[in-house]
Amino acid sequence: MNNWKKSLRAKTPEKGYDLAVQLAQESIKRIQPDEKIREKLRPKYSKNANSLIMASSVVAIHFQTVAAANNYWSSQKQIDHSPLRLKM
Repeated sequence: MNNWKKSLRAKTPEKGYDLAVQLAQESIKRIQPDEKIREKLRPKYSKNANSLIMASSVVAIHFQTVAAANNYWSSQKQIDHSPLRLKM
């Protein structure tokens, strides 16, 4: 993961949601690093309503985390957008 995020900060809720989607996608790449296998499985899960609902749930959980890291965007008039450092 060469472009791994070092911050959960996002200027807007929309950018925060985009970050949540990216986190979900990156987690799949870590769980199944073989791109050919992911491509082979994609047609099956992409047409399965239960799989799509579960993927949406994962994104929602990531979005909750990003929102909390950004003080839910509306709790302050001005948000400090300096990087929030993650400890790994």
